[in-house]
Amino acid sequence: MTDTCIRDCNALVPDASGALTVARGQDILVRGNRIAEIRPTGSPLEPGVTVLEGKRMLAMPGLINTHAHVPMVLFRGLAEDVPIERWFNEFIWPLESNLTEADVYWGAMLGLIEMIEGGVTTVADHYFYMDQVARAVEEAGTRAHLGQAVFASRGYPALAETAAFAERWKGGAGGRITTCMAPHAPYTCDDGFLRASVGHANRLGIGIHIHAAEEMNQTNASLEKRGLTPIQVLRDTGILSVPTLIAHGCGLLPQDIELLAKHRDHVGIAHAPKTYLKLAMGITPIRALRRAGVSVGLATDGAVSNNTLDVFESLRLMAMMQKHEAMDPEVMPIPEALDIATRGSAKTLGLGDRIGTLAPGYQADIILVDTRGAHWSPPHNLMAGLVYSARASDVDTVMVDGRVILREHRLLTLDKERVLAEVAGTMERMAQRVPEARIQHYKP
Repeated sequence: MTDTCIRDCNALVPDASGALTVARGQDILVRGNRIAEIRPTGSPLEPGVTVLEGKRMLAMPGLINTHAHVPMVLFRGLAEDVPIERWFNEFIWPLESNLTEADVYWGAMLGLIEMIEGGVTTVADHYFYMDQVARAVEEAGTRAHLGQAVFASRGYPALAETAAFAERWKGGAGGRITTCMAPHAPYTCDDGFLRASVGHANRLGIGIHIHAAEEMNQTNASLEKRGLTPIQVLRDTGILSVPTLIAHGCGLLPQDIELLAKHRDHVGIAHAPKTYLKLAMGITPIRALRRAGVSVGLATDGAVSNNTLDVFESLRLMAMMQKHEAMDPEVMPIPEALDIATRGSAKTLGLGDRIGTLAPGYQADIILVDTRGAHWSPPHNLMAGLVYSARASDVDTVMVDGRVILREHRLLTLDKERVLAEVAGTMERMAQRVPEARIQHYKP
């Protein structure tokens, strides 16, 4: 029996050649947690099918945020107009000394609400007290790839705690949670710590989520100190031997891309363009990475460097930044940008065979984008609309794993007013900034 039919929508689907296109006037049939069929609208439906009207809606795969620190929404607006070294040492790492487990839970809830309302169905989160984030994801009904962040300064027992979290929640929330090891970065984790992370990953059959070559100063500092780029450090410590999600890569050199290409089947890059613009970090060489076959996914990073968890905004900025960098408006055409936002992002998380595509057999992570707004009219080119016109607030309906969690802009799983009240009650305490209390020191 078909459980749900999204009726008479336009749908972003792969055509017979695999290229993304918009098929107009489609019914999407969902059975259980999977897409059963996509067909032209009008065929009779089985008795008992729940119908979601899709007229003037554009259905697409749920958006995927491939790198975030979701509970950092608690510090939104508290670290503005400063360079990256001050951003870490004077703002973020002192602020994070205020966190409790309860804070992380409510911060995760707030971030998940923002993402659900903006059509994000999956997030790769890299933060602290991750049991609380997993608990929030379970309640929200979303999908997540979770790793508990750890610095070498906390010692090997903390790394064991990270591994224990990954083991505890692997396959959690009915399979909606996948887990990974999450050593912070090569500049905060020594080689022995990185190798130990690989050991845990191999033992548990999971991958690694890590920051590396975030900007060129880090790469130059690593070359000066060690004669190795951060990516070469990942190779030498075995990180690249397991499925690896690398955040940022604005400091990649040509030899790094050649190295990543050798591991392209299981290594991907998370690209968070708004953060790079705000912190003047440079730009990820997406065209070179994709030519080398390395997957790239869209990300927001945390709300302290981005201010939103809006993946539509990341999509638009990515496309325009690549054109600007190349001084060529033909670079990053619309189908390629949408491919990165959907199939590319799914592949970057190792989930390309499960999500990121509207096609039979894929898990039913689907969003409906309302195209009735004046900013969509006239609707000559709906794919262009997704990249250059769509707003997070256009998201009308969100389905994850076959379950509707947002309908007509109304949250069905979370109590938004309570979450907002809980977070508001922590504002004064969260804003306290004592540099001597910082949890780590940044030095590239």
